Amino acid sequence: MPLPKPTPSELEMLRLLFALGPATARQVHDAAVETRPDMQYATVLRLLQVMHAKGLLNRDESQRAHVYSPAEQQDSIQTSLLKDLIHKAFAGSGKALVMAALRGGHVSAKERAEIQKMLDEES
Repeated sequence: MPLPKPTPSELEMLRLLFALGPATARQVHDAAVETRPDMQYATVLRLLQVMHAKGLLNRDESQRAHVYSPAEQQDSIQTSLLKDLIHKAFAGSGKALVMAALRGGHVSAKERAEIQKMLDEES
């Protein structure tokens, strides 16, 4: 059964956990306030608890401070979200998504070179 799509706030928590690895709510909060100084600890804790209930996170309860980790690998979540975006915004066309990213200035020269190298290796 596929996991529910994360909300924007839940995606933010997932990004932090992918960067941190398994972490307590306090560690996630400390990382969150680096970019969002207004983020409250209670908000982070509530989000993590909701995400655990939805199946988006695993929770290790063996210690006093629970440790949270994503229930799926980063690439699996990204692939699922990308499929949804391609279907909804680009009429199912992966090419249209790539072309929009390339035209829109979302890809640096270094990233373009990496993409070209990957394409060259595929041929």
